[in-house]
Amino acid sequence: MAAAGQPRRRRHDPDRRDRIVETCLEVIGAEGVAGTSTRRIAAAADVPLGSITYHFADVDALLHEAFERFATRVSDRFEAAMAGAATLDEARAAVVHLIGSDVLTDPRELVLTHELYTLAARDPRYRRLTHAWMARSRAALERHFDPPTARLLDALIEGLSIHRALDTEPHGIAEVERAVALVTRAP
Repeated sequence: MAAAGQPRRRRHDPDRRDRIVETCLEVIGAEGVAGTSTRRIAAAADVPLGSITYHFADVDALLHEAFERFATRVSDRFEAAMAGAATLDEARAAVVHLIGSDVLTDPRELVLTHELYTLAARDPRYRRLTHAWMARSRAALERHFDPPTARLLDALIEGLSIHRALDTEPHGIAEVERAVALVTRAP
């Protein structure tokens, strides 16, 4: 605490805003949007509550930025996987890998994705965010597949990822390989 007559020393914390956004994602992943509050985020980020109101107009602005960061992060991984494929067979293998080992295999990411979808179902701002995410996914797939096939593959990736994450019985990767082959008309 500053002595009388001394100015209060501010804690130098240049990464505070970034930490708040990352912590928001952690809290949503653990508690869902309904259980997320500015107080909970501030406590988890170890920042004063006023820091959140200083950096964000309201809790919705923080939620939107956090979900935008999450969608960008997942899209970046998706694009990198598809960019690494040089042939059609490698592209199919990349899609299988995304479903089996990357997309929604982390329980926190599964929760974040579903929370974002729920918000998007009700709020056009979040719907625009999910549409941008889907557009990036399709563009990455269109490096190797025609647009209608890319759209079907995008839906397949989402659907199979959700099923694999939530199903009570494990399914082998052969099922994913077969589905990708069917959608991409592999011989």
